[in-house]
Amino acid sequence: MSAANSTPSANASRNYFRTTVAAAGAGLLKAFNTNKTSWIGLGLFVFVCLLALLAPVIAPHDPLDQDVFNRLKGPSADYLFGTDSFGRDILSRIMWGARISLTIGIVAIGIAMVIGTTIGLVAGYFGGKVDIIVMQANDVLLAFPSLILGLIVVAMLGPSVENLIIAIALTAIPPFARIARAPTIAIKEREFIEAGRALGYSDLRLMFGHVLPNILPEVLVMGSLWLATAIRVEASLAFIGLGVSPPTPTWGGMIREGFENILDSFYLVLFPSIAILIVVFALNLLGDGLRDAIDPRLKGEQ
Repeated sequence: MSAANSTPSANASRNYFRTTVAAAGAGLLKAFNTNKTSWIGLGLFVFVCLLALLAPVIAPHDPLDQDVFNRLKGPSADYLFGTDSFGRDILSRIMWGARISLTIGIVAIGIAMVIGTTIGLVAGYFGGKVDIIVMQANDVLLAFPSLILGLIVVAMLGPSVENLIIAIALTAIPPFARIARAPTIAIKEREFIEAGRALGYSDLRLMFGHVLPNILPEVLVMGSLWLATAIRVEASLAFIGLGVSPPTPTWGGMIREGFENILDSFYLVLFPSIAILIVVFALNLLGDGLRDAIDPRLKGEQ
């Protein structure tokens, strides 16, 4: 390829990311406007995040403050969601518990997204033995259900916020690697990548400067869906006693504590369960909107 012929291709490759971002933004807005429930999911998730961030300011009571004279008190004007077996305000504990659950989920999925996407990107770009070795290692991890693998890791390391993040991130890395690998294999053969090679771009620059921006939308969709899974796994581990140690409030821990009095005070389990349901439901609606925006099979229907 001559220098005169390669210059237009090089300019096209440099402008490709900018064009892709603009098109992705327009497609996302169109998909959200077509699928109105996506806005509901986004609104609910933002609302829960705001409650978590503002918990120190808007929580009506200290989540650790015990009032033995108001133990197992039902919903009232003073305690909107009632109190638990130690007289602690359930509403305040749900707000503070959202901080723990969202922090663990977001950090764990963020770590898994970075590591898994990098692994899938490298495996798909180089192919050959690298691809075989990496994907076989992923298959080993995928053989374990996410909850079981998380349980094994937390049982070995001990229950703490850091170990929960490690456990959940480890379970989420293989799916991110797979979702990044497949489009990388197709994109690395595109003309703008060939133009970059002709100009002497390094593999590192091609992978992270040109391939990664084109697979990022699919990775973000996976991230929204796996964030819901991470919150469920954290709640499940807390329910079986492998979550954050009491008295720190977590949604799964609150369900576990309330289960002993579920027949007399069902609200102890009901309200934290609804909180988990709302977040998981919101993230799934949000993920549907993101998927509609990037799925070429659905763009013709919008």
